[in-house]
Amino acid sequence: MAKNRKLGRTSAVRRSMLKGLVTALIVNGKIKTTATRAAEVQRKAEKMITLAIKEKDNFDTAEKEVSRAKLDSKGRKLLKKATSKNDNVYDVVEREMDVKMVQVDHPSRLQARRKLISEMNEFHTAEGKRVNTVNYLFNEVAPRYIDRKGGYSRIIKIGPRRGDAAEMVILELL
Repeated sequence: MAKNRKLGRTSAVRRSMLKGLVTALIVNGKIKTTATRAAEVQRKAEKMITLAIKEKDNFDTAEKEVSRAKLDSKGRKLLKKATSKNDNVYDVVEREMDVKMVQVDHPSRLQARRKLISEMNEFHTAEGKRVNTVNYLFNEVAPRYIDRKGGYSRIIKIGPRRGDAAEMVILELL
């Protein structure tokens, strides 16, 4: 078998299509697509899940001091007047310091995170909220498969597509 199927697309379009399909599979748990696309997506997704499982607990937690804007009772930022060297008056957002517990990735997990970011798209829910797909992969998907050695997905054939008779399948995470 060839290293990569061409899927009748130029390389940029093919990469973009596969990124979208892999992201949809990881976040939604299943996708409906053609058999050849599903085979490529399955290959990529299983490698990504394996990498996430391997690096799942490879981090430390640390306290970091963070700055954020002070808010009033209505949730608006509080402003204060400031004067520049040239006696210009302008508004500045009031800040407050806080201590927060954050994850600090080890180098191998950071490298894995960067690789996964390059292979997945940003995802938005139906309500418009942004889903961090890499965090979702590490925190939600990887723990489900911690005891499996592979085979995280399956392909179910559903018959030919009306119109061009392409073999359609459902690719789903187990």
